[in-house]
Amino acid sequence: MTLYFSLSGLWPGQESQPGQARPSEAQRSNIRPPNAQPLSTLPLIVLVGVTGVGKSTALAALGAERLRILPDRREVTDAVMIGPLAGKSVTDRQERFALTARYREAHPGGMAQALGGLWAAPEAGERLVFDGLRGLDEVQYAAEQFAGWRFVNLHAPDVLRVRRLLGRNDSFDQVSAAGGGDLARELAALSGAAQVFAPAELAELAALESAGHSPADILAKTKIVLTEKLNYDPAAARTFLLTLPPERVLGLDTAALPPEEVARRIRGWL
Repeated sequence: MTLYFSLSGLWPGQESQPGQARPSEAQRSNIRPPNAQPLSTLPLIVLVGVTGVGKSTALAALGAERLRILPDRREVTDAVMIGPLAGKSVTDRQERFALTARYREAHPGGMAQALGGLWAAPEAGERLVFDGLRGLDEVQYAAEQFAGWRFVNLHAPDVLRVRRLLGRNDSFDQVSAAGGGDLARELAALSGAAQVFAPAELAELAALESAGHSPADILAKTKIVLTEKLNYDPAAARTFLLTLPPERVLGLDTAALPPEEVARRIRGWL
């Protein structure tokens, strides 16, 4: 495995082969330490869920619990998938989805397979946490291939996910969306909208304009939710995770539980 960008506290499993160019000074400073071990053999807490279900909020609420938060899905995606395929950074979500789909064609385990090829060097008593996996293929691959991995599955209704994306002002949440016409009609015309949202939910999304959100922003965030839902079916992932023993999986509805309660339940399960 080759990393296009370095990852703090993570290293590729494959060492340089004879005949390869000597590593640069920057690369030598990130050489895998002798006490590093494959993530595939280490205990790992994995957050599962699509954008807007509350993974980052849950991590923040957990606070200092002798947890080491590994570089997240976005960072690993950039280093292992986007960079090697595109040869540059890519910020548009739609473009990233297309590139990660190409990666999954050769690596059916997706992010789980990429993560399992990395190494880490945890300190004594330290719990490693990764945010996160998505979809049936990733969680099934992880559960079947890596016996020491445990899963916290966070879920929330899709309309709430759109609302959360509108409220978090993350520069990463970018897709092309023009807007400027009849918002309700444009929402209904989005690819996959009829499969994911009921008519009443689309009307609820259109009404967000009256709360001060721009039509273009509402369309963009709805497109993110739709694209993720169609690429990484969270319901199928959740159904599979329910087949695992309770010591390996914890399911939490972040629409019903405040962040502090989510954190309390995760602490109790750890």
